[in-house]
Amino acid sequence: MVKNSQILSALLLLAVLALFAPAHQASAMTAGQYFEDGNRLFRDDLYWAALLRYRQAEDEGMDTPLLHYNTGVAHYKAMQYIRARESLTKALQDPTLRVATQYNLGLNAYAAGNTAEALRWFRLVRDQASNKKLQRFAVVAISRIRDAQASRPDEFEVRVAERRKKRSFADLEFRARVSFGNDDNIFRTPGQDYVDFSDPNLPLVTPTAQSGAFMPVSLSAKYRVNSLPFEGFYAAYRLAGRYYQDKELENGNEYVQEASFGSEYKRRVGSRKREVRSAFKVAQHNEFYYDPDDGVIRNVGGVDVDDRMNYLRYGPELIFRQAHERLSIGAKFKGQLWNYEETEVLPEYDHEYLFLRLYGQYKFTRTSLFRLTAEGYSRRFGDRPSYDLDGQQRIGNPNVRYDYLSLGLRARQRITDSMWFGFDVERTERTDKHVGYNDYTRDSFSVDFRWSPGDRFDLEVEGAYRLYDYPAAFAFHNPAAGRKTQESADFGVSGTFRMTRHISLVGEARYRETISNDTRIEYGRNQFLLGIRWEQ
Repeated sequence: MVKNSQILSALLLLAVLALFAPAHQASAMTAGQYFEDGNRLFRDDLYWAALLRYRQAEDEGMDTPLLHYNTGVAHYKAMQYIRARESLTKALQDPTLRVATQYNLGLNAYAAGNTAEALRWFRLVRDQASNKKLQRFAVVAISRIRDAQASRPDEFEVRVAERRKKRSFADLEFRARVSFGNDDNIFRTPGQDYVDFSDPNLPLVTPTAQSGAFMPVSLSAKYRVNSLPFEGFYAAYRLAGRYYQDKELENGNEYVQEASFGSEYKRRVGSRKREVRSAFKVAQHNEFYYDPDDGVIRNVGGVDVDDRMNYLRYGPELIFRQAHERLSIGAKFKGQLWNYEETEVLPEYDHEYLFLRLYGQYKFTRTSLFRLTAEGYSRRFGDRPSYDLDGQQRIGNPNVRYDYLSLGLRARQRITDSMWFGFDVERTERTDKHVGYNDYTRDSFSVDFRWSPGDRFDLEVEGAYRLYDYPAAFAFHNPAAGRKTQESADFGVSGTFRMTRHISLVGEARYRETISNDTRIEYGRNQFLLGIRWEQ
């Protein structure tokens, strides 16, 4: 483990050197320039890069107490406490830096776990009179250390805590939420009359949008057995759905329930954190297969196919994350089988689903980060013929296979401790593996804003826009209707008020609009709801 850490540190230093240190022959710098550049990097919280510049300044002949002082503070910020003590000790010889150095030596000792040494340095700062500000800071630091020592458990309390820890060999997490709201377009009905080009008779369709009250419900429970120091095993259950109050609107009901079994590994060493989660998941999804124009169950040849969209999916999932002080990398893999209800009169949607995500994230400062995500996934159907370039889905064609490749960028900036916003850009390309009829490129842009003005209240605002480009597909799968176009927009705002430790009041408003020349899928929808959330 130590060798791996040394190799990783060396690689990081080489990367920093490549970024911040140009070739000596091309642009040599003086010791003072190295020192000033190190100060700039330190102000940007780039402590490792700053240490490299300070070392270069020293190599160029600089040997001043101020250099040692800045080097020591940078080592402290980088959690290299032994090297920080060595550098700060060299700065004690300068009378103008002595008090600040003593104070930082106290901070460094306390961070390293040496309380006695920390108290010694803080007392020296407390007993001087040349720097009143640091004197006040030292008094506060001494007081906090004494309070911590006074509240330190004795041997009996330690034994009690150990027994309690043994009794918490397993733990249970539970969350539930029940809401009541209004949906102004339950069946995603088109907002205008249209000619159905998919019907050879070209009928004029007059859609009828329906609205009504509904109850979104969600529940999750997780029972974890902490059998190893850093690893535990768990079983979890999740239910989510929405139920409409009027009987004539119950075709809009939908729910999914999922059970999972797996393990979790979490370990933190200093600023490094590793997480590995693996699970096998089984989920059941139910919804009615209705006609969006009127919400009535679809009928084919006199046979109701209301359960065509119900399915059972199952398969393994693996998630990995390795985080350092600034750099994080991760991966996620899923392999699933989706088994839809059989219908004798229509092709089934049964398919295999394979998914892989890789990402890298870098924190430039404590308040800003940048993430790059790459995803590849595939849906391979077992009984669904592909479309030909004329828009016809002929029996005997190869089964549908869609492969997706996605690349996304995310930037997030924290404005204050309680406020931040993020911006995402993503491009997804879908490839129809038969003749390319259903190929598309999707460009997505989204923003989100979070604000917590107090301990009890949270506000979230989200917005997204997606633009699809179909190079070959036709609206209504009919060449006479022209190339298919589609774009969509989503907007949502939600607020949470924590009434007690376990109970919160949640309000949401959401809007979605899809625009297309395939009028069957064009609609607008508003949803408003108010609910109670309970967490344990």
